[in-house]
Amino acid sequence: MTTGTTIPFSQETVKQLSALRNEPAWFEQFRLDALAKAESLSLPKPDKTNISKWDFFGKEFDATTGNVPTKEQLPASVTSLVNEEADQTVYVQYNGSPVFYALSTEAKENGVIFTDLHTAVKEHAELVKKYFMTEAVKVDEHKLTALHAALVNGGAFLYVPKNVVLTKPIQAIFVIDGEKVPAYNHVLVVADANSEVTYVENYVSTSADLEGAVANIVTEVITLDNAKVRYGAVDTLAKGVTAYVNRRGIAGRDSKIEWALGLMNDGNSVFENITHLVGDGSFGDMKMVTVGRGEQTQNFTTSIIHHGKGSEGWILKHGVAKDAATSIFNGIGKIEHGASKSNAQQTSRVLMLSEKARGDANPILLIDENDVMAGHAASVGKVDPNTLYYLMSRGIPKKEAERLVIHGFLAPVVAELPIEEVKKQLVDVIERKVK
Repeated sequence: MTTGTTIPFSQETVKQLSALRNEPAWFEQFRLDALAKAESLSLPKPDKTNISKWDFFGKEFDATTGNVPTKEQLPASVTSLVNEEADQTVYVQYNGSPVFYALSTEAKENGVIFTDLHTAVKEHAELVKKYFMTEAVKVDEHKLTALHAALVNGGAFLYVPKNVVLTKPIQAIFVIDGEKVPAYNHVLVVADANSEVTYVENYVSTSADLEGAVANIVTEVITLDNAKVRYGAVDTLAKGVTAYVNRRGIAGRDSKIEWALGLMNDGNSVFENITHLVGDGSFGDMKMVTVGRGEQTQNFTTSIIHHGKGSEGWILKHGVAKDAATSIFNGIGKIEHGASKSNAQQTSRVLMLSEKARGDANPILLIDENDVMAGHAASVGKVDPNTLYYLMSRGIPKKEAERLVIHGFLAPVVAELPIEEVKKQLVDVIERKVK
């Protein structure tokens, strides 16, 4: 198995990938340039987690998509996530290939663009060129971002025009089911001035164990002046999937980005969520819950960086580690010079359910400006034995008592999530993971 920093892909792999998707020459060259950069770049170095021996490349890379099922052939675990309301906007993707797509009347009448990424590259090249890995995530940040740019094989593009306020959510479901077709998935959301949208996505595996599979997932959210994006995600990739997940945002003047994330993967995972509050009066909010189990290792780095005056950033994370799982929470609130009257706040809490479980919460404040507000809170602890004893003394079995404690610990964050669809899905996922 390939580990460390050796890249087992060549220019021919990239050319084949581009040719099979009939991509324009400029995007093929973009891929090739990224691959050349990946060779010399290092892996990212998340604080307190050594990932140098993790397999981020997989056993092999199949540039084709394999057999793509119809919507009716998808398992119930996938179709149950699709809102069957007739007038909806939804995109379902299987191993990088479109399966099902629908655009609501509201979206059509307002000129909203929502399509798979490869169609966007061909039909909306001007917008893609302007925003794809140019602001929020840069190609040459490290080996995994460069490799993502070279091998991206799926994803979605959403553009909301100026002054358009959508009342119905946009939904995407990305199904990953195999070792030969790794998920290099990219989501690009652009909300033009004075627009508003709610976007909800799911990452789903159809098997409980996909040993040797990899996922390299990148999201970019761009909000122009006075725009608002609510971004919800529930990730449930299977055991055995080594995942790198990078979700970034750039907020313009008086704009808002709200993240509601349920990070429930069962394999080793590195997560980044960074929001740049570039414009004056911009607002960023990140709420996250996670449950780690088995022997998985998870590292979560969340950062809100204030560039604009009067910007406001909030981070709230609750995580549970059970069995022999390890969960690392790194939180950074940074106020740059010139971002006066900004407010940076964060709270991280980790609950460990067993002697072998490990949790760590590392809050950091970096303040380069006067006349600001900033604060943080962090805690790591085990289940209070008195609480369990009390519940068990009332006739509740130990396993059920632990389940109630977990729900109680995560409930304050779940209740605060701004997207109802994400709340409902998370409750179901948490229930499955704590049985």
